[in-house]
Amino acid sequence: MRQVWITREGTPERLEIRESEDPLPQDGELRIRVEATGLNFSDVLARVGLYPDRPKLPVVMGYEISGRVDAVGNGVETDWLGRNVLALTRFGGHSDVVCCPEIQVFSRPSGLNAESGAALPVNYLTAYQLLVVMGGLKKADTVLVHSAGGGVGLAVLQMSKRFGAQIIGAASKEKHEKLRELGFDHCIDYQDQDFVKKVRDLTSGKGVELALDAVGGKSFERSYQCLSRTGRLGMYGNSSMVTGRSRSLLKMGPSLLSTLRTRFKATRLINANKGVFGVNLGRLWEEPERVSSWMEEVLCWCTEGSIQPIIAARFPLEQASQAHQFLHDRKNIGKVLLIP
Repeated sequence: MRQVWITREGTPERLEIRESEDPLPQDGELRIRVEATGLNFSDVLARVGLYPDRPKLPVVMGYEISGRVDAVGNGVETDWLGRNVLALTRFGGHSDVVCCPEIQVFSRPSGLNAESGAALPVNYLTAYQLLVVMGGLKKADTVLVHSAGGGVGLAVLQMSKRFGAQIIGAASKEKHEKLRELGFDHCIDYQDQDFVKKVRDLTSGKGVELALDAVGGKSFERSYQCLSRTGRLGMYGNSSMVTGRSRSLLKMGPSLLSTLRTRFKATRLINANKGVFGVNLGRLWEEPERVSSWMEEVLCWCTEGSIQPIIAARFPLEQASQAHQFLHDRKNIGKVLLIP
């Protein structure tokens, strides 16, 4: 078994490939020969030391995999053997062999290849929670999503279109042409000082029903200002805290301070008829049945063809450091994968 280990906090070059014996599945587990595994911004945050849910170092990160079952533990039906699957992993996914509980494993639809299977779970479950479970998305709503070129941003795009909603993407200017080709109705430069005004202009002064923000800092407040009456702000990250290649308290200070200063007081929300909520899929491990039910619906949508993951880049497992840097630099439009 080969795995990508974070041995010390810092730059991507500190990642290490280590080899060990293949694990044996425990009771209720399946063993999967991994064909592709997803890289998420939380993995970057873990590497630089800014992810609070990360276990103690050294650690193998990774939340999603796709591959084939080659062994099962006690209590698991043998008809899983040889089946193409995708799975959610609570760390340990950046490996070429993974064991995980049966409830976190899903049969991969015949029309979904291994790469798309690995690109699906984290991004599309996050989008589902933001839009459907907590966002109350309806036909003809308008959605604003930050980090529009990322895996969650594109998942939000596809799901919003499935519901018949309009969507505004916030991203760097060089990504706008491609994002429009992919289906965004409008694109806005997230660094523009007139950001809120432009959103208001695009919605004829009304504002958006949903604003989804993973940037954090001052961006949360600006996104809130873009809301219509009865609009909701969904917060699902704080990427603005990561600037350099390693953690810098000096550089992350302004973003952290802005986030801590953000106050959505009860009376303010009541009088404005607006809502604010947060999403962290990684804090729902104790409710696997709930998340599994979401995944089943996402897979149905994938089978019917209304959603399809977009792959930005593929890196061999041995080039995990380059993959981290690529994602760190926000170069991606779509999902970044590691391929064992």
